[in-house]
Amino acid sequence: MIFRVATRRDLPAVLALLADEDQVLDPATTAVGEEHERAFAAIESDARNEMLVLTDSGADGTDGTDGTVLGCLQLTYIPGLGQGGQERALVEAVRVRVDRRGEGLGAELMRLAAERARGRGCGLIQLTSNKRRTAAHRFYERLGFARSHEGFKLPLERP
Repeated sequence: MIFRVATRRDLPAVLALLADEDQVLDPATTAVGEEHERAFAAIESDARNEMLVLTDSGADGTDGTDGTVLGCLQLTYIPGLGQGGQERALVEAVRVRVDRRGEGLGAELMRLAAERARGRGCGLIQLTSNKRRTAAHRFYERLGFARSHEGFKLPLERP
């Protein structure tokens, strides 16, 4: 397995993972819209954001750039005054292909993300998860995440 920063080439596979977590979608049939292109470019150009992927080694057997994307997540680094001024890492969009679950890929993905955040000096890694994703909640708890806060979201209307 290869853990690396996503490239534009990975965008269809990442979108396929995010589109439906209960079935494997073919990235070749996943529509990549202009809004996705803009969002990916913004993530890619922002030093406080990373879209990360876990891939198999691929046909070239080297860096995973031509391998199958098996999982993904986005890490956002947030500066703060709490916790002694340490940054915290926010984890979003965690997905593992449904046909590869149960192999430890999700745990490895999260371990590597925590290692990356720790290496940057973060003192905390946090995430939110939709209340309906009970299997994901059990997974995060097995990894040592605690249900320490209640989350709130407010959808904003576009102007």
